[in-house]
Parts: sequence; structure tokens; C-alpha cells
Amino acid sequence: MVALPLRGGCLCGSVRYEITEPLVSAGYCHCTRCQRRTGTAAAVSARVVPGSLRVAAGEALIRCWQPEGGFAKCYCSTCGGALWSRHPDDPQILSVRLGTLEGDPGIRPSYRQYVAYAAAWEEIPDDGLPRFPEARPH
Repeated sequence: MVALPLRGGCLCGSVRYEITEPLVSAGYCHCTRCQRRTGTAAAVSARVVPGSLRVAAGEALIRCWQPEGGFAKCYCSTCGGALWSRHPDDPQILSVRLGTLEGDPGIRPSYRQYVAYAAAWEEIPDDGLPRFPEARPH
């Protein structure tokens, strides 16, 4: 069992947050938007129980970019560190970037989505995770 609350923050430490409930699910996203946002072949995120994330410090520094037809990408305006994505219609639906959490988040990625758009320069590992060409069905 993971110790709660989970704690995390941005690269410079100005934004800090806590999550009071265990994470729901986690997975890799190979879409081109995530590639460009992270500068890597995929982003790994975990869905948060609605209402369980609380910003502990730096709330005024959080900015979000809302792409057309996608989740808002929220980040620290000081260091640019990605924090979470937010559903466009329900701000309580968040997926936190696993790399922003301290310690063991108590969950492991269990799927890969948007693999039809995977970076040509990095092969997706043969890790046994289910692969979805587009968004993972819910």
C-alpha cells in the first residue's frame, strides 16, 4: 500500500501538490502532441481520483494551454515543468505526469495509447502492455 498523500511538484520546486487518494490508472501516450510537449517519444501519466489533488504551493504560477480537441496541458510558468493534463469539460478530471511525483506512486503504466503516432526514432519496447492505435477505450 502506498503512503498517502502522494506529493509532487515542478522542476524548480515553486509548484507543489498533494494527492490524497490512490491513483486510478497509468499509461503511456505516444501521440505527437505529447512528443512535442515532452521532447520524448511518449508521456507517462496517471489518472487522479476527482477532487483528490490539492495545490499546496505556487498555484498562481500554474498556467494551462488548451489545445483544440484535447486536454489542457498545465505547467509551471517559472520553469516550464509539465504537471498534469485537465479534461476540457470537467476540471476535476486530471492526469498527473508520473515524473513529477516523489517516490513510488503505487501504480505502474498498464497500457500504451496512440501508438499509431509513435516516434519513428524510438521503437516501442516489447513490454507486454496492451497497445491502442488511438485513445484507450474506457
